[in-house]
Amino acid sequence: MKIVDIRPTTVTVPLIAPLRHANGCHWGRFVRTIVEVEADNGLIGLGEMGGGGETAEAVFRAMNGYLRGHDPARMEEMRFRIANPTASLYNNRTQVLAALEFACLDLVGQQWGVPVHAILGGKLRDRVGFATYAFFRYANPRIGRGEARTPEQIVEQIREARDRHGFTSHKLKAGVFHPDYELEVYRAIAQAFPGDRIRFDPNAVWSTEQAIRFGQAIEGLRNDYLEDPVYGLHGMRRTREKVRVPLATNTVVVNFEQLAANVLDTAVDVILLDTTFWGGIRACVKAAGVCETFQLGVAVHSSGELGIQLATMLHLGAVIPNLSFDADAHYHHLTDDVIEGGLMPYEGGSIRVPDAPGLGVKLDREKVRRYAELYRELGGYPYDQDPLRPGWAPVLPNDRWADPNDDRVPQL
Repeated sequence: MKIVDIRPTTVTVPLIAPLRHANGCHWGRFVRTIVEVEADNGLIGLGEMGGGGETAEAVFRAMNGYLRGHDPARMEEMRFRIANPTASLYNNRTQVLAALEFACLDLVGQQWGVPVHAILGGKLRDRVGFATYAFFRYANPRIGRGEARTPEQIVEQIREARDRHGFTSHKLKAGVFHPDYELEVYRAIAQAFPGDRIRFDPNAVWSTEQAIRFGQAIEGLRNDYLEDPVYGLHGMRRTREKVRVPLATNTVVVNFEQLAANVLDTAVDVILLDTTFWGGIRACVKAAGVCETFQLGVAVHSSGELGIQLATMLHLGAVIPNLSFDADAHYHHLTDDVIEGGLMPYEGGSIRVPDAPGLGVKLDREKVRRYAELYRELGGYPYDQDPLRPGWAPVLPNDRWADPNDDRVPQL
């Protein structure tokens, strides 16, 4: 089996409402580049990549010159061909490699007649649990609903998702408002769902002193972990010395050099493995093995997925023994998906791991056409900007907080 073509298609799929975060906003939609890798036997493997609201079509078209004629089963060779560690200082292709690895695993699984989790050693669980991923949100400008700005609105967002999907652990994406205000919101979540687990993520925009103050204030709650309160291993280490809540990260341990540094002088308790950020599912499995050896917690991170990447998260979650926590997913904020059957269903807060050959998902060609056309109509968006705060950018540590009394609706 040899690769004969790599075809990217950029789509944009609407969200229920614009999702705010510490560094900007998802402007009411996700922009994802769908990658189809065709083999000489007619099989097509699927990959997916984000890109901060921008298309990545050009780089995937360029990969034809690297990979046409390549055996998709030789994934280690592919890694060094397109993402050599020293060459990547000039052309960082880690996420490109991840999308192509997804597609190659999909091809190999189809060729062998087995699901990806069988290639990775076999599944240990049939379902992967997920946490509610609650966001501060702008109202949907088209329908005027979906805002989440106050403690009451955040609690209602979680309650609705909990009732609909069965979530029993809840994550708040924060770092938008002053930490004192967000502490009030987080306590409201804990009070509203006293038997559930909770977790908090301010996207690394606090000072170490703010992180210590906040971390100590939440020590009596049912915390899974405090995720990325500060940026950098040393800041995390200083925080960990003073706070009795596990610290988690998906920003300062995203490769094996950083994982080694964390093992030698622990700053982070829980490593959030992202199949895109680490360069593929196989890299995440390797990292999970290191974490198992040194008894670090592991969870599956979400970087804003459609169904193809969600499938990679499910296969990853199925095969690693030390999946310590429910996974994250933006998925329930989507209004639709580009895979056959539409959005994968949640049952009891979990999603079934696909068992069909390969990744176990297929493209709905009509939906790909529709959302590719929507992308051509709307274009991309700057993930790291806020539509109602022109010219704004957070500093590290941040002191440029949004106003929780600002109830404006962006026109996107």
